Amino acid sequence: MIKSVYSKAVLDLPETGKKLKTVMQQKGMSPRRIQAMLGFSYVQTIYNWFSGKNMPNLDNLLALESILDVKMDDLVATHSVEIEYEEE
Repeated sequence: MIKSVYSKAVLDLPETGKKLKTVMQQKGMSPRRIQAMLGFSYVQTIYNWFSGKNMPNLDNLLALESILDVKMDDLVATHSVEIEYEEE
């Protein structure tokens, strides 16, 4: 067996939250306004994104792209982890 390593991109929730908050501030968008535009019952959803407790799902990221007039890459942060695996 041969051991190999590859680099895998993973989502960085705290950094994504920081990016989202920064972009929203730059665009003059409040959490309450985003809440209303996305149809959420609670503004806490947005604050949970900011804190990295969770992140927008793909549908909401696509909506945020349009609302904030940015690319998804401007909203999502990743980092790499090395994965070791065995090949035959």
